[in-house]
Amino acid sequence: MLIALTGLPGTGKTTIARLLAERLGAVHLRIDTIERALVASGSMSDVGAAGYEVAYGVAADNLGRGLSVVADCVNPVAASRRQWARVAAEAGRGCLMVHVVCSDAAEHRRRLATRTSDIAGQVLPSWEAVRGMRFEPVAGEALLLDTATLDPGRAADVVLQAVAGRP
Repeated sequence: MLIALTGLPGTGKTTIARLLAERLGAVHLRIDTIERALVASGSMSDVGAAGYEVAYGVAADNLGRGLSVVADCVNPVAASRRQWARVAAEAGRGCLMVHVVCSDAAEHRRRLATRTSDIAGQVLPSWEAVRGMRFEPVAGEALLLDTATLDPGRAADVVLQAVAGRP
């Protein structure tokens, strides 16, 4: 199974992804880690789509080995979300897209202002940067989790229930 999380920075994707990976014994595939490593390699300063391409390949390898994967990415465009479904389908595995939002703007802003990075050299986006991000609508293609009303553990439970209900 491939579980692909999508949503703006600061909504709780990484926290939920870590819980899911731990509970499922799955691979946690974090785009921030991949992108930071590409920049640190000195081969590129603007990774663009390269980080996602690396993530798709690593996910395909792990799915092909029979492992479950939790992909932790902003996935701001519909094309990137569709690609996760293709990766899973090509590996003969199911895909669950999970859209993580924080409907309480004040809480979302607070999270962005108070969080720290656990990735060396990563610069976290400000509230203003997040508000200005282009994010294509996620229309009916995903399980919606609102972390303004769900704590991370309960959010992970909701995802696990959805996974259990899939063939």
